[in-house]
Amino acid sequence: MNKSVIVSEEALAAPVLAADAMRGTAARAASAGPAYVVLAGISFSHFLNDTMQSLIASVYPILKDSYALNFAQIGMITLAFQFTASLLQPVVGHFTDKKAQPFSLAVGMGSTFFGLLLLSVANQYAIILVAAALVGLGSAVFHPESARIARLASGGRYGFAQSVFQLGGSFGTSMGPVLAALIVVPFGQPSIAWFSLIAFLAIVILWRIGVWYRPQITDKKPAPIHLHPDAPSPRRVRIALAVLVALLFSKQLYVSSLSSYYIFYLIEKFGVSTQTAQLYLFIFLAANAVGAFFGGPLGDRFGRKYVIWISVLGALPFTLAMPYAGLYASAVLTVFIGLILSSTTSSIIVFAQELMPHRFGMISGVFFGVAFGIGGLGAAALGKLADYTGIAFVYQVCAFLPALGLLAVFLPRMPKHMR
Repeated sequence: MNKSVIVSEEALAAPVLAADAMRGTAARAASAGPAYVVLAGISFSHFLNDTMQSLIASVYPILKDSYALNFAQIGMITLAFQFTASLLQPVVGHFTDKKAQPFSLAVGMGSTFFGLLLLSVANQYAIILVAAALVGLGSAVFHPESARIARLASGGRYGFAQSVFQLGGSFGTSMGPVLAALIVVPFGQPSIAWFSLIAFLAIVILWRIGVWYRPQITDKKPAPIHLHPDAPSPRRVRIALAVLVALLFSKQLYVSSLSSYYIFYLIEKFGVSTQTAQLYLFIFLAANAVGAFFGGPLGDRFGRKYVIWISVLGALPFTLAMPYAGLYASAVLTVFIGLILSSTTSSIIVFAQELMPHRFGMISGVFFGVAFGIGGLGAAALGKLADYTGIAFVYQVCAFLPALGLLAVFLPRMPKHMR
């Protein structure tokens, strides 16, 4: 996945858009103001999309018991789901940079629709993997272009728009365990088919957003590229992109450890029921959603570099304490971890977009894809580690991941015209 970040010297002259042109674009966007209806629609679509995605991890206990799966096989389901999204998102973003596709979001959601139907009737491990991959394919199409739509509708408040967009996804992720506890656990694997109705609703909304999006991209010509004296050099851009990938690695791998295995951790360590453990997972994911909203506006106001510093390193004391806490203390600690750690996502993504604004779709796809890819690879590796050492040891190791926030010292200070 990291290979996707490697770009040419010409591409790295991105921050390189003429200052006057960028200021004019920002001024026009700011004077128009955010398109709140579009932002609400794309955020709600993100909510629906990520609700369906998180459902897969939430039904792991059912699949594990029904098909006698081990933790490594559970990790492979996550890998199949997230690898398709990771592999294809930069490709989709690169393609839409050249030719935007206003109705591709609705078409991509159709893959999620069929993936859920297949998962509801799957009776073999291989079919489960195919169904998970289809849901991941829908996500690969959704994220790069929907991030572009959020920026177009931002009215110049890019961090705010990205946070609104992320808020929908984070709340969607938090809803998966609750819906699994209320619907899938009592009624079994076939009840997953009901969630295809959510995918159908998302298709309708995304088609309407495509109608708004189409005239926004008609006859739009890119601004000429010139090197601005205050822009980071191509070498600094490479270093900054590598640092942002590393920071996203630390954040996403820790979140993946909780979303994939926290249920099993609570059942094994504290002896709670599956439904109770799913509700505790919901508490963490809901806090994660709230934190995701505040990171973007804070980055708009105080600078994204400072938000990245605080939000990654700030979670370290809580992650270090979590493996040694009791049941209720663990729940409280995961609230703080979710609030603090998730606030960095919007700032990381917008920072990367500002480094390479002429490769907006590709950069969005790379970073959303890296997030999915790291989650999938990390889940598979952590599952293997849990089989050999126990699930509690996994959280003792993952507790040190936020220390990678120290790498933020290598991020450049962005010129005002680029923010």
